[in-house]
Amino acid sequence: MELRDIFDFTAVGDECIKCGKCIPVCTIHNVNSDEVTSPRGFLHLLASYKRGELELDSRAKDIFESCFLCTACVEVCPKSLPTDTMIEQVRVDIATRYGLDFYKRAFFYLLRHRFSMDLLFKMGYVFQTCGFKIKADSMQPRFNLPLIKKDRVLPSMSKRSFLNSHKERIDHGGSREVAIFIGCLANYNYTEIGRSLLYILKELNINAYIPKKQLCCSAPAYFTGDKQTVDHNAKRNIEYFESFIDDVEAIIIPEATCSAMIKVDYEHYFHDQPHWRDRARAIKSKIFMATEYLYGKTDLAKLLSSKKRQKETITYHDPCHAKKMQGIYSEPRNLLQENFELKQMSDSNTCCGFGGVSIQTQKYHLAKAAGEPKAQMIESSGADIVSAECSACRMQINNSLHLIESKVEFKNPIELIAQALKEQ
Repeated sequence: MELRDIFDFTAVGDECIKCGKCIPVCTIHNVNSDEVTSPRGFLHLLASYKRGELELDSRAKDIFESCFLCTACVEVCPKSLPTDTMIEQVRVDIATRYGLDFYKRAFFYLLRHRFSMDLLFKMGYVFQTCGFKIKADSMQPRFNLPLIKKDRVLPSMSKRSFLNSHKERIDHGGSREVAIFIGCLANYNYTEIGRSLLYILKELNINAYIPKKQLCCSAPAYFTGDKQTVDHNAKRNIEYFESFIDDVEAIIIPEATCSAMIKVDYEHYFHDQPHWRDRARAIKSKIFMATEYLYGKTDLAKLLSSKKRQKETITYHDPCHAKKMQGIYSEPRNLLQENFELKQMSDSNTCCGFGGVSIQTQKYHLAKAAGEPKAQMIESSGADIVSAECSACRMQINNSLHLIESKVEFKNPIELIAQALKEQ
């Protein structure tokens, strides 16, 4: 459908032929088998809301906030109806009518202000051992905390963020240069991803530019309906990218959600702001997921083929924002299989169940229920490591594996590729 058409809720709802192909793949319907919380149920209610036949009351709010926005329904729909985009739009109306919970307002304030986020994470690093048990790259509450269940694990905090640990320009002796957009979780929690990416670029003699003024891509706010944060961060990022985009070959992002937000959802968000929509479109051609760029634009695969095989076995999970939204799935596998044995899980395309801020804080039981089947798939694959180019998936899958007491580790493909390159 044309971009101008996907925001006509009534027209899109009327186009749904109720074929039911979306039902078996719907993440929320698989854990809450009610027709209301199914893609065709969402479409019917959204059309009714726009026609004035449905009040946006607390029940409707609960229904629309139950969608995981995994886009599985869009992928299988014969008409590619944009159920996810429509729900993202109605969540703006929900946030406008009901306001945001205090902790969401605080979190999104931090996403708009890098200095405040840096300060909070420095404090968090110092005090995390007081309230959490630290294990590998995750931590578990020692006691019940508000909004955090004691049975779950969260990503641990790093001593220094990735952005604050490296100079802005790193010369690797080459004639090519790429910029790195790191993403919040990789910046503050999973900092080995960024270090590994720099090592790979060094081995390829590609210079790295680390733009220090980058802000959160605003995906958490977009999925929650916080228009103020999306508007602020998206415009700042676009303006910032424009200031250096002609000087770099690409902006590479080792995070599926951040890449999809900038490359796809900025355009959706700015559908009613033509000036900013056009500027978002103009930068798209230089936005790449890290493995997409490394496989398609460099000789990394050839370099990896000269390195020895690794003993660990890998199973690969396809993040929804990589395969479904950007068509990225073969690239990370093609790179990994040069040095690792890949063991296919039963359905790598099934959503891990992360679902965003509201699901993780207010509907954790749904995330838990959606995550368990994915964890069982991973465990049953017999692999030592599960990999995915998405730190939101990492956070959710780590927790799901913890709940079934699995010993499978999670690593971003960038970390695994760097590991293979370091072998003599």
